[in-house]
Parts: sequence; structure tokens; C-alpha cells
Amino acid sequence: MDKMNKTQLQRAIGYFHGVTFLLSSVIGAGIFIAPKGVLKYSSLHVGVTLSIWAACAAVSMITALTYAEVGTTFPRSGAQYYFLKRSLGSPFVFFCFWTSFFTTPAGLASRTLLLAEYVIQPFYPGCSAPTLPKKCLALAILWSLGILGVQGVKKVTWFQTVSTMMKTTVLCLIALNGVILLVMRKENLIRLGNAFSSDLPNISQIPEAFFQGFYAYSGWQSMVSIAGEVKNPAKNIPRCIFTALSLVTILYLLVNISYLTVLTPEEIIASDAVAMTWADRVIPSYQWIISIGVSTSILSGLLSTIFSSARLYHCASQEGQIPLLFSMLNIHSSPALAVIQIIIFASVMIFPSDLIRLINLIGYSGSIQIGLTIMGLIKLRYQEPNLLRPFKVHLSCACGTFILFFLLVLIPIIQSPKMYHIYVLFFILSGFLLYLFFVHFKFCFGWFNELTCYLQLLLNVSPPDGPEEYISKETTLPKKCSRVSTKI
Repeated sequence: MDKMNKTQLQRAIGYFHGVTFLLSSVIGAGIFIAPKGVLKYSSLHVGVTLSIWAACAAVSMITALTYAEVGTTFPRSGAQYYFLKRSLGSPFVFFCFWTSFFTTPAGLASRTLLLAEYVIQPFYPGCSAPTLPKKCLALAILWSLGILGVQGVKKVTWFQTVSTMMKTTVLCLIALNGVILLVMRKENLIRLGNAFSSDLPNISQIPEAFFQGFYAYSGWQSMVSIAGEVKNPAKNIPRCIFTALSLVTILYLLVNISYLTVLTPEEIIASDAVAMTWADRVIPSYQWIISIGVSTSILSGLLSTIFSSARLYHCASQEGQIPLLFSMLNIHSSPALAVIQIIIFASVMIFPSDLIRLINLIGYSGSIQIGLTIMGLIKLRYQEPNLLRPFKVHLSCACGTFILFFLLVLIPIIQSPKMYHIYVLFFILSGFLLYLFFVHFKFCFGWFNELTCYLQLLLNVSPPDGPEEYISKETTLPKKCSRVSTKI
């Protein structure tokens, strides 16, 4: 059979599209939500706030490059889940999948509601938009993205390239105006300097502030999640991560300085849409440009999340963690059922929520997952030292990152325990119980096979044609075969 006609995930993402895809994944709602949360948990201290943003950038870069080792060693879609199963075992990988089973749709729902708020608010000047139209618009946006998400990697990367150019332009506009105002108006520089004199936050607040900033940088995991669709992953995955996160770091720091140049910390805390408040103060006649940029940013971030999360379902299904139906592909080589399931769960969760609290929940559970992945990487270094690794990070970076995330998880529980810590504990316990019941003891309902056949016909999906070529020998070949394994 012709290789190009096989029902398989296709390697169609090169360096340029990889960088734009990562920019699109990272630059989303975070930069428009997180500044408020970082300031809040930094006790309105500007110096601490900017230090948190810089620290989040450094940690994100090191952690992303650590993940790049996973993606280049096992260059398949959903690489981190396959890697966790190999290094720590099935229960831990099921736990990671189980927590993301809820946190991913919850994050999608909240960001979609935020997007609907930005889109619909201009039609209700002077008052808040009604809840029902906002929810209906959010549902329409979600399902439109779901339809695009099942169309395959080429259409998604084309859309992401266009949207990335638009939102990067808007962020550059905000950053450039902030620098000009800071240089030209002395009073702005004085006010910014005075904001450094606020009281320092309590140590228990630092992890909360870090979760807020780290959320704005989140999204770099998507490159590892789609490693099976990246051309020459051994070379392109590290390059794409380093290029994209470097650009994001510069943009984020300049945008935050621009916010703080124009608005006081109290005004940022009081605003529900910081970018719109900034635009109303600086360029009110061009406020619609900021609105379009924010909407595009959130929209493309939503699509990136749907696209990469569906690949994790695909991998988990192939590894026997969830039903095989989730790994079946449509004619566009897309795991259609996985996309549909994510959209359905997110649709159910369309309700007004506290975004800052939700970010803390996502950040806390995400820190546990990152810590487990890095622990597995360290364990596999000693367990399989001869494993072919086209890209390696220094072991001290991996160990330092693991200690950091361990402290981020532990300090809030000791200093100021919150209700969402109990939620995470509940998810862990329920996940392990489900693992024992459905995966370990392989319990299956008798009617499930009939349902699988019906859904396969309804969605026109089929299993991939044979094993994926990029996971066959490269994980066990000796070093003399490295040249063959990195050329895909």
C-alpha cells in the first residue's frame, strides 16, 4: 500500500509551522488573564510581579526542553504518555490522563466564555451582556472549532499561522506603545518606580502567583503531544521550543511593562479585561483592533488545545488505557471521536466560573503531572542508559525542575491549604480506582462492542494501518543506528 494513502497521522509540521503552532498554543488567554492574578498574589508589588514573570519564563524554557527529550526519544503523538508508561508504569500514566480528562475541558469552557464575552460585549454598550446569548455563542464557537479540529493537521496549521500573525501583531502594538510612553512621559516612569515600594507578599502566595504566570506560558506541551506529526522531530522539536518560548518571553515582559506603565496595579486588579482597559486609556479609537487581537488569540489557543489533547487520547487508546475507538482515524487522519468527546465535555462545563481559582486548580494538577514526567525521565536515565536520545538536557536541569515543582505542590498545602487541594486528591483517588477496575482487571460491558461498531460506522473512522513507523526500532537500536532513527 502507498505510504501516503495509509490511515495514519501524517508528518506535515516543519520548523516554521512548528514555531507558529507553538506560538499559537502558548499565546492564548493567559496573557490577558494572568497579569491580574500575578499582581494579586504578589501583593501588588511590581518588582515581585516582573520577577515572577521572568522566573516563569525560565522555568517554562527548562521544562519544555526537558519535555523535548521525551518527544525526540519517543517521536510519536502523545509521547509523554507512552514515556510515562515505560518509565513509571500504567497507574501513573492513567492518573495523568484522568486529571486532564477534566481539567482540559474545564479550561476550554472558561476560555470560550471569555472569548464570547469579548465578542458579544460591544453589542451591549454600558451594561453587561446577558448570560444566555453568551453561553449560546460559546457553544457555537466550541463546535465550530471541533469541526475544524477533525479536518486534519494541514488545515489546522494553516489557520494557526494566520491567527498567530494577527495576535503577535496586537501584542507587539501593546508592547511598543508601552515602551514609547515609558520613555516619553517622565511621570509614567515615576509612577512605575513608586509601585516597587509595596509590601512584599507572604511566601505562601508565591506558588499561587507562579501558577498564574506559568499558566500564561502553558501550551509548550503541545509540541511533544504532536511529535508524531513533526518532520525530523530530533532536530525540529528542540529548535521550535527554544525559538517560540524566547519570542514569547520577550513579548510577555514588554506587554506587562506596558500594562504597568499605563495602569496602576489597583486598576489592573479591578479590570476584568486588562487589554481593553489599556486600549481605552491609550488608543480608544482603535479599541476594536485590540478586541480582534484578543479574540483571535483565545480562538487559536482553544484550537491548539483541542488538537493536541486529541492526540493524547489517541496515544492513551493505543496503549490500552481507554477504548480502542479513540485511536481510530477519519479520512483526514484525525482522531475524530477524541475531538468530539473533548468538545462534549467542554460544552457541559459552559458556566460562569472564577477564572483565577480555575487557573490555580489547573496549575496545581499540571505541576503534579510535570513532576511525574521529570521523575520518569530521571528514572529512565539510570534504568536504560543506552536508550537512544537524539536530544538530552543536563541532568541537573531535570533534577532542579523536579525539586521546584515538588515545592510548588507542597508549600501551599502546608502554608495555606485550599479546597481545590481536596479536589485534586479526590481526582487522584478516583483515577486509581477506575484504573484498577477497567484497566488492571479489564472489566468490559457486553454491549460495548456493538456500540463501538455503530460509532465506527457513524463517524466513518478506522484503526491506523499497521504500527506507526516512528516507534518501531528507534527506542531500542544501538548508537550505530542513530543516523537512521532520526531521519523520518
